[in-house]
Amino acid sequence: MLRLLLPPNLPATAPRDAIGVKIEVDLSRPPPPEMLPALAALQRFGAVPAPVMFLQLTADQLRELTTLLKGQSVFAFVNAPAKTLLWVGPILRGVSEHLPKPEPKAATPTASAPSKSKIVNRKSEFEPDLSPMQVDGSEHFLAITLPSRESVAYGSALELLKDHGFRLEPSNRKWWLRDRHKTLSFLSRHLDTLESEFHADFTANFERNTAKILHAGVATKINKVGDEFEVTVGLDTGSVSGAALTSALTSNRGYLESGDKIFLIDPTQAAKIGAVQSALAGEPTALGGARQTHRVSAARAAEIDDLLEELSPGYKSPATWRQRSGALRDLSTLDSLAVPNPAGELLRPYQKLGVAWMGYLHQHKLGGILADEMGLGKTLQALALIAALRQEQIVNESATPTLVVAPASLVENWRREAAKFTPQLKVFVHHGAHRLDSSQVVPDHDLIITSYATLANDRGLFANSDWRCVIADEAQHIKNRRTRNAKALRALSAESRFLLTGTPLENSLNDLRSLFEFLLPGFLKEVPTGLRGDERTWHDDRLRSQTASYILRRTKETVAPELPEKIEQVIYCEQPAEQVALYRRTQESSERSLLELETKGANQGAIRMATLTQLLRLRQVCCDPRLVEPQALPGWSSKLAAFRELMDEIVDEGHRVLVFSQFTSLLALLREELDSSGIGYAYLDGSMNPTKRQAAVDHFQNDDQVPVFLLSLKAGGTGLNLTGADTVIHFDPWWNPAVEAQATDRAHRIGQTRVVTSYKLICAGSVEEKVLGLQETKRALLADVFEASDAVSAKLELSDLRELLT
Repeated sequence: MLRLLLPPNLPATAPRDAIGVKIEVDLSRPPPPEMLPALAALQRFGAVPAPVMFLQLTADQLRELTTLLKGQSVFAFVNAPAKTLLWVGPILRGVSEHLPKPEPKAATPTASAPSKSKIVNRKSEFEPDLSPMQVDGSEHFLAITLPSRESVAYGSALELLKDHGFRLEPSNRKWWLRDRHKTLSFLSRHLDTLESEFHADFTANFERNTAKILHAGVATKINKVGDEFEVTVGLDTGSVSGAALTSALTSNRGYLESGDKIFLIDPTQAAKIGAVQSALAGEPTALGGARQTHRVSAARAAEIDDLLEELSPGYKSPATWRQRSGALRDLSTLDSLAVPNPAGELLRPYQKLGVAWMGYLHQHKLGGILADEMGLGKTLQALALIAALRQEQIVNESATPTLVVAPASLVENWRREAAKFTPQLKVFVHHGAHRLDSSQVVPDHDLIITSYATLANDRGLFANSDWRCVIADEAQHIKNRRTRNAKALRALSAESRFLLTGTPLENSLNDLRSLFEFLLPGFLKEVPTGLRGDERTWHDDRLRSQTASYILRRTKETVAPELPEKIEQVIYCEQPAEQVALYRRTQESSERSLLELETKGANQGAIRMATLTQLLRLRQVCCDPRLVEPQALPGWSSKLAAFRELMDEIVDEGHRVLVFSQFTSLLALLREELDSSGIGYAYLDGSMNPTKRQAAVDHFQNDDQVPVFLLSLKAGGTGLNLTGADTVIHFDPWWNPAVEAQATDRAHRIGQTRVVTSYKLICAGSVEEKVLGLQETKRALLADVFEASDAVSAKLELSDLRELLT
């Protein structure tokens, strides 16, 4: 129920009191009593209730946890999570020796009680009252006395010696190995094992006889060369030639001699060096050993720091290198960015971290992917970054704008979010009929928003402009590197580049490679074609490792303490030209009809009925023009385009969604859309009897292959408990927000443990937007307009009608 995964470089981080620990907790069941003290200690150290969390502990704090969890199989190293660390009495192997107890305060000496020094055998701390392993010998032989049979190490020690040809001498109960080559080969592989795992005592005779035997350590060196770095890695064998070292490695000898010195070559260490050299070179095959120098991009600093620190715990990178890698490896060290209000005061803690992360990457002329789960405010974080960069420009008296590229269905939403959160920015929407005619006027704005298609069509204008920052929303639009969108985006010149997506990226590596061609050109080495098996796996693993520092993803689960129970978001959809034309024709026809009725002296009942009919037609045009004009095409609907964008993220992220509409005819079109996309769904409307209604609910609740539930608002808005869903889409607005909230609460009911995100799709500049604005101020009027059953008795003024129709 509790696991603590420790860093492999614990010997280096413990003295600095900077031990990064990954903590896994099973929150699905109550903790056993023996775990409660440790959980309380973790909470005291700053942990928050979450299934997975990261915490930086001091050596004292980790020692306290080992005391509270003594004997529990809960500790492992993060790079070997399946290998639980062993206890030897009160000692946790591989950990306790790096957590020395605090020195006791010295007593004040007195004349009657002179202080005496006491030599304590450090091995006795690890196996109290048990005799340890003892090692004697030289380069020519080894004589080892096993630890006491009561020791937990006895069995594994005996097996190790037998496997390497040791023989027991009954007269002295020592295990002997009498062969120089075998002795040196054994020491090359297991000298560290004898000390670190078996805590052996080495006799003075052994220390004296093996004084000329040295471990071949790790040699690393980093030099800055222009905008790049040269990284040298290899075995440190003094003046031994590379050819001699290579010969020893290829023959698997395990040691080599130089003058009066013998260098032990640990094959495991050599393999690790080879892995690092392979990573630096971008090639899966490397012998590992002789020093190699590789020139690398500064963008790889964080990745290579991780490699070198794991290879050599005592490694410390140069200051120029740490400036680039430090904060990316430990986000808690990022300096916060000064974001002007209102965006600044609205940012939650995790969003401030996201802005700081992007700001750090921008400062170093890098780029990254903000891949937060949908609903966590990626747009707000991006706008906060833009506002902070613009504020910095004002101080420095420079003016280079930022470019945001988004799907056409989201362009209007970006404009509105910018006006709401960053009103100080001068924003221009380069889309549709409103376009800049020259790159010379680009600097007159702080932020320019455009669509992917418009960017591709006006590629020359954008490519000839200098950009402070380029942010591409919904990154899946450039995952195919050969498309016009991807080529146009890569042609841009910018100080930094960012992608926003809610879709997890690690499972589609070809897409990830395409995205980084835009983000960090030249960062990833080209992979040879036709690779399979282990070679392909190696390149895939390298891709994940290289890109990890430049992808920031938080899920609602990990930031849950910072979130409300429900997240509500309005998405404004800009209508394409065909939809706008149909809307205007319908609107003009409505106005003429009402004016004609008024002129003829029609009674108020007739006017009300005509009004309801015309408003219904306008709302249907907003949802999908095909509802009123059979010849219309699916591409005319801005909401359908936005719905597709949402569904891409919802399905890819594993969410489950309720989709509400008042129109069953619209739900029928959505069924066609989901069928063509191969997305499973359940369906419920008011015409279904109770048996079919319950069957539809069970289908959605019990089948994970059905991520979508289409519901008519009135049939699905009450009486259902659909906690299998964590996302709600209101395809069209209802006059009464309480009814919409009631529908959203179908997902957010007792038993729901996840944050629910609710999206409301609104056609910009339409009757729907007016409904949204009038929900509070004109609720009585809207009730009359939307509730057909009240049409006869409703009292509508013509001015009120025109407020919605015009």
